[in-house]
Formats: sequence, C-alpha cells, structure tokens
Amino acid sequence: MPDNLPDKMRAVAIKNNTGPADALHITTIPLPKPTASQALVKIHAFGLNRMDLLQREGRYPVPPQAPSTLGVEFSGTVVSFPPGADNPEGFKEGDEVFGLAYGGAYAEYIAVSTHMLVRKPSELSWEQCAGIPETWITALQALYLVGGYTPGKSVLWHAGASSVSIAGIQLARADGAAKVFATARQDAKCEFCVKELGCDGALNSTKEEPGWVEEVLKATEGKGVDIVVDFVGADYFQGNLDVLARDGRAVHLGAMSGTKLPAGVDISAFIRKRIRFEGSSLRSRDEEYQGKLRDQLVEHALPKFKDGSFKVLIDKVFNWEDVVEAHKYMESNQSKGKIICKIS
Repeated sequence: MPDNLPDKMRAVAIKNNTGPADALHITTIPLPKPTASQALVKIHAFGLNRMDLLQREGRYPVPPQAPSTLGVEFSGTVVSFPPGADNPEGFKEGDEVFGLAYGGAYAEYIAVSTHMLVRKPSELSWEQCAGIPETWITALQALYLVGGYTPGKSVLWHAGASSVSIAGIQLARADGAAKVFATARQDAKCEFCVKELGCDGALNSTKEEPGWVEEVLKATEGKGVDIVVDFVGADYFQGNLDVLARDGRAVHLGAMSGTKLPAGVDISAFIRKRIRFEGSSLRSRDEEYQGKLRDQLVEHALPKFKDGSFKVLIDKVFNWEDVVEAHKYMESNQSKGKIICKIS
C-alpha cells in the first residue's frame, strides 16, 4: 500500500454495538487492509438502506464476512491494491468507481472486492452513484432472477416511492411491461409514482374502500398482475394472493409490517392460481451470485444512466457527520428516493 496512507480512519460506530439512531457516532478505527481480491477505495458518498436501521438495532443477520461498520453501497476513488491483486476489470489507482460491499461503507475508506466495482460515469455525481448499487441490483434480482419477468408481463411494486421500487418501476417500463402499478401509504407518494415514474396506477394502501386489490383487479379487467414485489409482509400477504394472476409470482423482500400472519388467511390461491411465492435477499449471497448481478447492472442499466433514460432519484443528501439525522429521516418514512451521506 502507498506510504502516504494513514494507519487509521474515521468511521461511523454504534455505542454499545446496538441502539437507536442517537447511538450513532463517528470514531477512529484501523484502516482496512485489502485482501488479494480487493481494492482499497476512498469513499466520497454512501447510500442508506433500511437494512442499516435493522442492523443498528441488532435485528439484521449480518454475513460473517461483513465488518461491524454499517453500509453496503458507496462511491469513491481507488487508492491502492495489494501486491498481485486479482483485478480482472483492470481498475487502476485513481479510478472513480461505485460498488456494492458486504459492509463497511459508513467510513472514509473501504476494502471491497474488485469484482463488485463499477466505473463511475462522468454524467453522474458521486451522490447519484452511491445510490445505485444496492438499490438497482436488488431491483434487477427481484424482477428478473426471482420474478421471472419477461416483456409483456404486468408488475405491482409495493412501497412504490422506495428506492428499490423506483428502480424496479423504471426497469419494468423500459422493458415492455404491459402494466406497472405501485402502492404507497401517502397520496403524495402515489402521485409521484404516476407523474414522475410513469406508473399506470398507484394506490394508497391505507384506503379501505375501494382497496388496492380491488383497484388493481379493476385496472386489469379481473386478471390481476403477473408479478408482485413486496417489502411489507404480513399485512399484504392475503392481498398479494388475491391480486396475482394465474401462474403469478410474489417476490418477498421484506416484512415491514411483521412476519406473523393473521388468522383467517386463505392460501387456496396457491393451488387455484398456481402461484409461486419466493423470498430472497442479496447481502447473504456469495460473491459469484452478486457478481453476476453486478454484470447485469453494467450491461442492462449503466448505458441508460449515461443517456438519462434511467434516473437516480435522490431525496436528500446529508453530511456524514449528520448521520444521526439521516437515520431519523429514513425512519420517518417521508423520503421519495435515496438518502445519501457525503464525506466532505
């Protein structure tokens, strides 16, 4: 490693290892040492994700290879490689990149696999690039690998103003979806999904009459949708079964409303409509799996970022020294798009 690199760096830590947003603080920890398959990157910005909130509270199963520092997506500059580094993409010191990591992005430096780095397009800012990796790779995984999407299918994205759904809505629309719907819990977010993202319909899921299930069935002439991508969990389980078309797929990525199903849930649709319900995650996957999705991001989405077809929508940018406020803002559920922290 270059002689001018420090031995230590600043990073966000959690007092007593778990706790509320106020437990976050910046401390000094040793500089990470990259392994033979990694590069050391100086971070300029990092993205927040809901898993960060859960990990902070001690409610997220962290992969064994992840450092204790939060954060899985970032943008920055390559500063060094270990001798004989595995570097198939030919990255060089000084290259501007963004990437996905198992953890450690809430810091000044990160050691990250060269297989998970992507060259930063000049058309995008550091903040925009920091909001791409986890969000867009998760959307690609949900839509294609798990959901089995092909052009002409219809898709419903719950939590439509969340970063993953914003990405997924754009992917589906660009790839010839018959219809794209969304749900959200605020009228302003529903309006955003239609006017800004081009959804065919966006339904406020807090309204009971008519509910989102009835509205989607009406808009599809009773057929339902082919794919539902859900982050909400228990409260939407029955509705997902009801709204899915024959041979439909539900992709379960989160459980914001809990994991215990209420009494009276009717699962007959699994047989009657031949529904497939599949849960998935990204962070727990091995590097080979994640690397294939990284390649799909580069091939499928990166050109559209460059020409402006795909938008990286940022709701708010915080200085990383205000990370407590950033976490509280995410917890408030006000955001429409990514929340980013920049390192000045």
